[in-house]
Amino acid sequence: MSLESLESVALPLELDEFDEIIDVRTPLEFEVDHLPGALNLPVLDNEQRVEVGTLYRTAPFQARRLGAAYISAAIARFLEGELAGRAHDWSPLLYCWRGGLRSRSLATVLRSVGWRARVLEGGYKSWRRFVMVDLARLLDRSRLPLHVIAGLTGTGKTRLLEALRNAGAQVLDLEDLANHRGSLLGSLGDQPSQKRFESRLHATLVAFDPARPVFCEAESNRIGSVYLPSPLWARLGEARVVELTLPLSDRVTLLLEDYDHFPRAPDSLAALLDRLRPLRGHAQVDSWLAQVAEAAWPEFVSSILKHHYDLCYRRPGSPEAVYQAPSERLEIPDASPESFRAAAAQLLTASASAPMS
Repeated sequence: MSLESLESVALPLELDEFDEIIDVRTPLEFEVDHLPGALNLPVLDNEQRVEVGTLYRTAPFQARRLGAAYISAAIARFLEGELAGRAHDWSPLLYCWRGGLRSRSLATVLRSVGWRARVLEGGYKSWRRFVMVDLARLLDRSRLPLHVIAGLTGTGKTRLLEALRNAGAQVLDLEDLANHRGSLLGSLGDQPSQKRFESRLHATLVAFDPARPVFCEAESNRIGSVYLPSPLWARLGEARVVELTLPLSDRVTLLLEDYDHFPRAPDSLAALLDRLRPLRGHAQVDSWLAQVAEAAWPEFVSSILKHHYDLCYRRPGSPEAVYQAPSERLEIPDASPESFRAAAAQLLTASASAPMS
């Protein structure tokens, strides 16, 4: 292998051939998105990058000198700190924004120590391009036998996905990747950036066996603040659909378990409900707010299901839905774990003989 090939590598590649992946960009850049499993060792911090970049516009030489000083100091700290325990044959992959000065500066020093440090050609930008192109390949119908689980809010679609995963099935949990349940009340905290969501999606799809079915929940094209990539949205519209049903009382039970944070913070719930006034009218929202104020939680959940969520449901196969008409319906009798385990077993048996979609 030539010295040049040791110094840089291009995508696509097997990331697990490296002992470690080092992202030398700033913490802010790293938070937006990064390669799977990467460790952030920023050779310039957030403020230093702004300072050097601003100076470069008027004084390029002084900016490079200042940047070199900051980078050298950071590398010295890493050698004495985070990298102090690395073995003599350590082989990391380094990257910055474009595979330029920041990553190559650290790589030069690491190679001088004797480590087999290599730089990703094109840096994070090349990774981002690769992810977007490779998503289309991974989502091709010939290699992803996709089964979509649809149903009214509260029918236990996520519960069924969990039962399927526990039974050894391949599950694409889009709400987990997006950290959001996909509705007005579905926030689970901070969501990933769009780029981070797509990288998480890519990492999940890469790990799937294309010879086995993949199960996911029917979603809209937006989950909270992130959007499904167009190849995935198109693929969902082609996939086989299984529709769940569950008695209303059990739907209420499940939602009270899943949204147990709202009784602890009713003010935040009231603010969200106010946003439904243009759609559901003042009288209906005032009725919900009264139930929340009285802590009448089962009554509130039952009402908002019947008078909001069920009205929003776009039944698969209807003109307004992207999803095909259901090929199968699963009637789950109650919200017990045993019922969802039985439904998962039934679905796995049916999917084994289903044609690829």
